[in-house]
Amino acid sequence: MKTYLLFADHDLAHEPTPVPNAEDLTQDVALEPLIEAMASGDRFLEEVANRILLEPLTAVDGIVYRQQVLTDCLHNEDVVRELYELSVDAYTRQRKVYGWLSDRNPASILSHAIQVLEIFVSELRTLRMIAVEHASEFESPGFRRFFEMTINELDDAYFAEIDRHLRLLRFRNSVMISAHLDHGGKPSALVLRRPPREKRTIGDRWNALTHPVPSFRIAERDEAGGEALNVMRGKGLNLVADALARSTDHILSFFQMMRYELGFYVGCLNLAHTLEDRGRRTALPVPVPSQRQHFASDGLYDVSLALVSAKGTEIVGNTFDADGHRLLVVTGANRGGKSTFLRSVGLGQLMMQAGMFVPATSLSATVVTGVFTHFKREEDVELASGKFDEELARMHTIIAQISPGALMLFNESFAATNEREGSEIGRQIVHALLQSGIRVVYVTHLYDLAHGFIGDPDAYFLRAERERTFRLVEGEPLPTSFGGDLYRGIFKEDPGTAEPIAAAAGAE
Repeated sequence: MKTYLLFADHDLAHEPTPVPNAEDLTQDVALEPLIEAMASGDRFLEEVANRILLEPLTAVDGIVYRQQVLTDCLHNEDVVRELYELSVDAYTRQRKVYGWLSDRNPASILSHAIQVLEIFVSELRTLRMIAVEHASEFESPGFRRFFEMTINELDDAYFAEIDRHLRLLRFRNSVMISAHLDHGGKPSALVLRRPPREKRTIGDRWNALTHPVPSFRIAERDEAGGEALNVMRGKGLNLVADALARSTDHILSFFQMMRYELGFYVGCLNLAHTLEDRGRRTALPVPVPSQRQHFASDGLYDVSLALVSAKGTEIVGNTFDADGHRLLVVTGANRGGKSTFLRSVGLGQLMMQAGMFVPATSLSATVVTGVFTHFKREEDVELASGKFDEELARMHTIIAQISPGALMLFNESFAATNEREGSEIGRQIVHALLQSGIRVVYVTHLYDLAHGFIGDPDAYFLRAERERTFRLVEGEPLPTSFGGDLYRGIFKEDPGTAEPIAAAAGAE
């Protein structure tokens, strides 16, 4: 049995394979508040959300498949949560049974496997009841296949067969084992036999009277004889115990995968409720194949900022259309929302490629092979290297990891040196990335760097507004970052006296 709720044709791999820059990416785009909102205090859901977000899908069909499953989850939340709780209950109950298993002999293994199988049969019956009652309410290919599999494979004949095997395996009266006798009467080739029928016919009873089975009894104090019988019994039960244990492991793996995959969608439901409670809009994005360069949004906002801000705080979204452009350059006023916008881009891309809704009224973007970040860092407190050296070292690491089709996010990179040198280094790196088929979003206050891309057909420009509305508008870079505005706002200087400062601030 397979769940196939995250992928159309295979299960989630047992071992996670996160993006190589997972730690920096988590820190730079502020991923933790998003994961915490999805987990809602549940450590298992936190693990699931963290893994799925850092293992982005790279095929449009796979993203759409998850979006369809998620849509069903949003429309049938109660049923989805019931299914998730059922998988959690099955997993938890079997752990309590195996928690007592200290003796690893075949008889003990068989006994515990029977107990676990009885638990699983009860949970599977409930699963089938849910499927029969609610299958018609779901429309996604993922859930339709899941419920169809449940109804067809877990039919009455399946449960009758399991019940029959469980009755036989309890061995209420005795265990029948056949064996060959080697030299010296030593038993070999022990085989477990089907136990005699519980209700014997008259013919069976007459046959037992007229043809008694040769037998012997072991004295009550014959410990060696009793131990020898236990050894033979264990050898006879070994194959059955092993087969039943593997069967329970198979069903357990089904419930574990069901728990993990539904856990992701439950996390999405938790996030949807949190954002709805804060009055934030969400939408299913439109993934675009990698052959086409597209990036456009209406009202894209920083979802992590929305989650950590006080309820009622206004969070500004941005609207833009960079269709056909591989380079997005963001300039403008200091503290005007540029870094917040950059985080919203990274988070939106990760959420889209996880198959989730996104924090926007609408979003369409090219699917990328990975998201990489190069954000400015604080000074090295250990003074092991200079700030500029550290920036170059991190860039060297990224170059070794990044691949064509990726998305590269720069935030005030290479500003630790003078403007001319930082602009030249940034410009050469951006050109190399573009030539390698990598999309770039670059937030910078280096006018020389930004101005150098004017006229480049790959470039699209956004600028933070001077009034610091935290909204970005389409516009080429200006030779000032409006540092004088900040000065006047802080020190209440007369605009006439502050103008020289504004002019000097153009190098910020």
